[in-house]
Amino acid sequence: MEPQKIILVAMTEDRVIGREGRIPWHIPEELRLFRDLTIGHSVLMGRRTFESIGRPLPERRNIVLSHTLEPTPGIIICASLQKGLAEGAAYGRKIFIIGGRQIYQEALPIADFMRISWIAQKYDGDVYFPEFSARQWEVIREHDYPGFRHLYYRRRGIGSREQE
Repeated sequence: MEPQKIILVAMTEDRVIGREGRIPWHIPEELRLFRDLTIGHSVLMGRRTFESIGRPLPERRNIVLSHTLEPTPGIIICASLQKGLAEGAAYGRKIFIIGGRQIYQEALPIADFMRISWIAQKYDGDVYFPEFSARQWEVIREHDYPGFRHLYYRRRGIGSREQE
């Protein structure tokens, strides 16, 4: 069975996901949720997202999409989303697609699930999550946290491949 491909993102109502190469907010509970969801799985990200994090994320298979990044301990470098997904599939666990904007854009048509932390407060930004059709997704779980609401979406028509 192919591993789940899950877009994981925190964004404002205006779809802001970044500002000047950083996340514009600091919400410890949201960072904890990100860690708890991704530990033991693959995280797939673009080069700029990796550089903004500054290091491989511990206890996860770090897959970075890049044509220019030099080999770095703790990460697997792939030239395309398809190659990155194949690396994640070889690991046999969930594949969390964690940004940035271009990677999200490429992953939207093929992701099985999305986990979105909707940040309550407004923030200025210069990077936005791509527009998507809410009709293609159904909310299967939601939870309120201080400062954000986390919604778990399943692509309509894929059945219930949820493996929690």
